[in-house]
Amino acid sequence: MVGIAHPICLRSIIDSLMVSIQDFKGLINKRFFNNFFPIPATSPLKRGMNVPDFQLPNVTNNSQVKLSDYFNQQPVILAFTRIFSEKLYCPLCYPHIIELNGAYEQFRSAGVEVLLITSTDHQQSLQVVQDLGLTMPFLCDPDCRVFRSYGVGQALGAPLPAQFVLDLQGRIKYRHLFSFFSPNADADKLLTAVG
Repeated sequence: MVGIAHPICLRSIIDSLMVSIQDFKGLINKRFFNNFFPIPATSPLKRGMNVPDFQLPNVTNNSQVKLSDYFNQQPVILAFTRIFSEKLYCPLCYPHIIELNGAYEQFRSAGVEVLLITSTDHQQSLQVVQDLGLTMPFLCDPDCRVFRSYGVGQALGAPLPAQFVLDLQGRIKYRHLFSFFSPNADADKLLTAVG
């Protein structure tokens, strides 16, 4: 039996979509075509497994972030998000980005780093950081190499969202892969998963 979505949830999605559909500039590019055909979120990475290391530019503070630098230092939440261009956000991910940014100090107070990863290019990512007032590390992966290594899937021009909670050794404590019933794990669930 298929249920009907709650009206407040639908309103939030519609509002997010209206905010996100302002400008299609930057949408049609090589990344869009490379991620157009659907690949389901079937990550081979399971609880207890070590994750692939990576190094990506952090647009928020103009630095490089290497995931393994956090190992033996603090737990990390990898939040893969879906943004099509600097002015076109996924209506299911936009509220999640805002929620994570709003809860960033709470994560930091708990000793957890949150790395928000996008497939937008550097210039697009700079605009997103500015427009949304992001304070958390916002990493750009325009060739989607890290998205693919984590097996988060893709559809209609961009990789799918996913979240991975990592322990001090870089092992998965919790993972959330995209589905239409539950596109993203909320901030409370991620903080609880850190333990």
